[in-house]
Amino acid sequence: MNIKTVKISGKIVKGDQYGRKLGFPTANLDRRSFSRQETKIKLGVYGGWAEFRLKAKSYKLKAAVVIGPLDKKGLPKIEAHLLNFKGNLYGIYLNIYLNIYLRPFKKFKGEAELKRQIKEDIKLIKSLNIKM
Repeated sequence: MNIKTVKISGKIVKGDQYGRKLGFPTANLDRRSFSRQETKIKLGVYGGWAEFRLKAKSYKLKAAVVIGPLDKKGLPKIEAHLLNFKGNLYGIYLNIYLNIYLRPFKKFKGEAELKRQIKEDIKLIKSLNIKM
């Protein structure tokens, strides 16, 4: 479902590296960026794109973005799997543009089920005409 484009920006910080373990590394944004967000964003999985600069080169890539779950302070994780990118982004600033709401955030019974869903989400995002 298309949504009004929402921008989230923040510094990339080290997460628990669970996405990497599953084969889908993510860029984790500092959660404080969410607390400054003017537009309220519901928890869930989104399709969109991300932009950043690394070593004097600019990048714009499609992204699968997860907002959630909430931590003890009431702030969600903000993780973006950047399609077709491999590299270290710790410490740089990332702009994420959410364009499409795919589904609500949910817990899965096991890693196999979670990996299947991530693959489906990424396949869908790749097929979408996301304007960057």
